[in-house]
Amino acid sequence: MMRFLLMLFLLVFYNLCYTQVASFHFIDKKTGESIPNVQTTIQLLNANASVNDSVLKIVSDKKGKVVVRATLNSLLLITTSHFIYEDFRQGYRIKDNTKDTLNFEIVLKPSTMQYIKEVVIKAPGIPDTIYGSDKLSVADFEIQKNGKLILLTYPKQLKNGGEIILFDGKEVLSTFPLSDIPEKLIRDFRGNTHVLCENEILTIVLAANEVQVASIEKDYFLQYIAPIVDTNRTKMYLNNFNPVYPAFDYFTFDRIDSSYKKILHIEDDFMMELYTSEYKWMDVRTKLWAKNKEIETGIAAEVWVGANYFTQSLYYEEAYAPMFHRNDSIFIFDYSKDRLLVFNVFGNIIDTTAVFHHYNPRKSGWKKNVIQDKVTGAIYAVFESNGFSYLGLINVNTGKIDKKVKLAFKYVDKIRVNNNFVYYIYRPFESLQRKFLYREQLPYSIKENQVFQQN
Repeated sequence: MMRFLLMLFLLVFYNLCYTQVASFHFIDKKTGESIPNVQTTIQLLNANASVNDSVLKIVSDKKGKVVVRATLNSLLLITTSHFIYEDFRQGYRIKDNTKDTLNFEIVLKPSTMQYIKEVVIKAPGIPDTIYGSDKLSVADFEIQKNGKLILLTYPKQLKNGGEIILFDGKEVLSTFPLSDIPEKLIRDFRGNTHVLCENEILTIVLAANEVQVASIEKDYFLQYIAPIVDTNRTKMYLNNFNPVYPAFDYFTFDRIDSSYKKILHIEDDFMMELYTSEYKWMDVRTKLWAKNKEIETGIAAEVWVGANYFTQSLYYEEAYAPMFHRNDSIFIFDYSKDRLLVFNVFGNIIDTTAVFHHYNPRKSGWKKNVIQDKVTGAIYAVFESNGFSYLGLINVNTGKIDKKVKLAFKYVDKIRVNNNFVYYIYRPFESLQRKFLYREQLPYSIKENQVFQQN
């Protein structure tokens, strides 16, 4: 026993005296910002022949750092790989053991492909006015499978009341005045259109070109219908997203055997760290309140504080990871981890692709908005620069955006794509014109795919 303890002591003593912690920090040469998700291979070439060399493969954390422990006088050969940065290779000698940690700064140069100017294609033709009125403005719209439009309109202010209009592109077929204060139109997983009002949810029913509505309790809709993102013949795809918590899960529900399966956990690590640390800076009274809530509900006190205080700050951002369904594939854009995941209809992952088009949002104009053409299944990312909106067609095989389409007008609203046409709401700046609904043809001829309705 004593011999074993002695050997253990000598091993620990050796590690403390003859090893050194080395921290490598990756930064952008142009901006000076930290670079997360750098694929790093570290080959440890030990000076002591009795110690075997080893190879480590590590990914830099959200702060752009990689930390390793190496023996003194050993050589660390660093090789990096990143989608938008040039490869890096260099050796570092571990000599000093007077410091707790040796810090090395590695500057990565953006690859030349980043400086290639993106091809911007102007949408062909002049924007068409789909709907315009001298008395009503368009607040929101939804395109139906048969091409008809459901419009949410209002005379002066939406909070003073609105009206639902069924429009076929040429004439108004039916109208329905709203008694409750409307907020927006939403589409459920079955493709049905609803009006989100202040006190209730109104389901729009179309019968013989006539608008009819049915009332649904708001709490019931938000709890049981809104979480369902998509569906097919036997599966439902749903999530437990909550706007006041920076993480959520995607699930599948089998309607045959009523079984649930979690397919992906989404979490913004950096935002979660800020979210939970808010508890540390609270006053004693707030901490006592949060602890009482934890005892009452089982939800951590840090979550109660984060949800009620940090979400009200300028620093909080909701987790964003949209799901899309096309043919026999499910696409989930996990932007917090820089990846596009592809699942089959059973919820089994079949492919993963890196995505980086959301990087440098100030420069690119990334707006955290990804939309899908309900007819062709094409997926677009929305960008904005100098007031103009751009649609970038995402290649789901590579995760890249090869080109962007610039819309004709500045400061457009409610952008949607349908059958290779982009629709949006627009009113000229400092104009007496009401808000009209416009349409532009995109320079694509993508064929129709099987696309399931989404929320």
